Amino acid sequence: MKRGRQVEEDSPDEVKTPRTTHKLLQVLGGTARRTKLLSPKGMDVRPMMEVVKGAAFDILQAAGGCPASLRPGRWLDLYSGTGSVGIEALSRGCSEVHFVEMDPWVVSDVLRLNLEATGFLDASIIHTVRVEKFFERADQFVGNSGPFDYISVTPPYTQVDYEVLMRQISESSLVGEDTFIVVEYPLKTDMLDSCGCLVKITDRRFGRTLLAIYGPTWAQKKRR
Repeated sequence: MKRGRQVEEDSPDEVKTPRTTHKLLQVLGGTARRTKLLSPKGMDVRPMMEVVKGAAFDILQAAGGCPASLRPGRWLDLYSGTGSVGIEALSRGCSEVHFVEMDPWVVSDVLRLNLEATGFLDASIIHTVRVEKFFERADQFVGNSGPFDYISVTPPYTQVDYEVLMRQISESSLVGEDTFIVVEYPLKTDMLDSCGCLVKITDRRFGRTLLAIYGPTWAQKKRR
């Protein structure tokens, strides 16, 4: 599979208002630590807060039995936006990340530039497509590589039905018995204690943002 390639499916209407970027984010750990990342000005894209991202990766590393880095594997970054989460995963040891982002401008002027700045473009595959369509045609997009080792879910809160989304994820062939799933969600949203064969390892609150992580039962035991 060609590294750094881009799969385009959706073509949303172009935004006519000029859009600009700034550098408020950074990679928190690993080989690209402290590298500044672009993000759009305004609220059209809402990156995961750095305190939440840092906590998520600390939990994943501890649950995987390797506190200093991630267990090697493949990561699926849904609603990837700036690519901050997937880039963090590459910096901390993941071998490949699939980024799913429907906005062509975000892909070309933010995500791709962040991958180039961190040197991770060749380890990345970008899918410019809606998450719903990505799951409907997952085998076509991903091929026969099997389940992902990690999946991050950071959607725009008001535009998704979490019950439907989590059911779609749990029933997907992209999730395996050893997959870890990181979900960022808002207050007043009920998250189940399991996602398919995976159990909830942690559920933490950061102000108005909540973080749930699902994983295999052996990882839950490591967390205790």
